[in-house]
Amino acid sequence: MSTRENKDGPIGVFDSGLGGLTVVRELMRQLPSEDIVYFGDTARVPYGTKSKEAIIRFSRENTRILLQYKVKMVVVACNTSSSYALDILRKEFRVPIVGVIGPGARKAIAMTKAGNVGVIATSATVASGQYEKSIKQCDGGIRVVSQACPLFVPLAEEGWADKPVTFEIAREYLKPLKKSGIDTLILGCTHYPLLKAALQKAVGKSVVLVDSAKEVALEVDGILTSLGRKRTEKKVGRYRFLISDRPQAFKKLAKNFLGREIKHIQKV
Repeated sequence: MSTRENKDGPIGVFDSGLGGLTVVRELMRQLPSEDIVYFGDTARVPYGTKSKEAIIRFSRENTRILLQYKVKMVVVACNTSSSYALDILRKEFRVPIVGVIGPGARKAIAMTKAGNVGVIATSATVASGQYEKSIKQCDGGIRVVSQACPLFVPLAEEGWADKPVTFEIAREYLKPLKKSGIDTLILGCTHYPLLKAALQKAVGKSVVLVDSAKEVALEVDGILTSLGRKRTEKKVGRYRFLISDRPQAFKKLAKNFLGREIKHIQKV
């Protein structure tokens, strides 16, 4: 593949379902000239309850789907896939591959003053210990407290961000993290930014929330620039959305995550 083809190819993004659209939203905002192909594996969502072997297999298959569209890089916009499959994907595929854990971990290290960082994520992501590992590799002195919050995904997809029940659940989940004295909290699932107001209220204004989606977009920008593959001409990027099941349900919910309506969705 020539440098020019690399430059003109789209950015590929995959997730187990809808959550990765928060990453797409940031990519659209920060890299408006880039084309994007998004694949949501809605037939097999959620990944957070699956075995490590299944997650790796699904992640390989998702990457192959995106490569059919001649993507110039792949963003693994799923914390669970990033936890278990990222290193394997990087070894097996020749395009640059970015996960969501490293960028979020590095931002948390930069933001914490007390050296106490909290992580909220799905059960699988917490069990993998990847956020703690990434943080400790950069700064062994930082204390990391993790909490699985499985109810947050359905609350985000129901559009219940402002419901009193969401705040009550958030307060209950975050109680041990707040008690431990964290000053920085990583939103370790791409659904969680939709619940940001309730989460901030639950932990208090003094705790900094780290949204991995923003950090991932910055990392993608940096990689494309360093490789000479970033589009510099002023044009509006084109977007393609692929899913594995339930296109109507996806279309209905996607607006909350993306901030705009999706007109065309292709089932693959």
